[in-house]
Amino acid sequence: MKLYIFSVLLAFLVLSATAALPKKQVVITYPSDTPDSVLDEAKLAITSAGGVITHEYELIKGFAVKASVKILDKVHTLSSEFRPTIEEDSIVTASS
Repeated sequence: MKLYIFSVLLAFLVLSATAALPKKQVVITYPSDTPDSVLDEAKLAITSAGGVITHEYELIKGFAVKASVKILDKVHTLSSEFRPTIEEDSIVTASS
């Protein structure tokens, strides 16, 4: 019984700590020759850490996410061969 209570309390603390991290809205793009497995690994790391994938792009290899800075740093170092570009998401307008 004590182990169960301890496990629940520990899970609550971990979730609270993860939720407390500030999240950024960013776009992550990869070079066009990047294998899909690299993108899948990055998406899994983001969602496992409590991040949310808000959009997946079709014309370019990339996606938009809302995630903590800590996990974004981790994603940047997942692949030494195919480094992502991580930029803050923003509204872009065209005017004449």
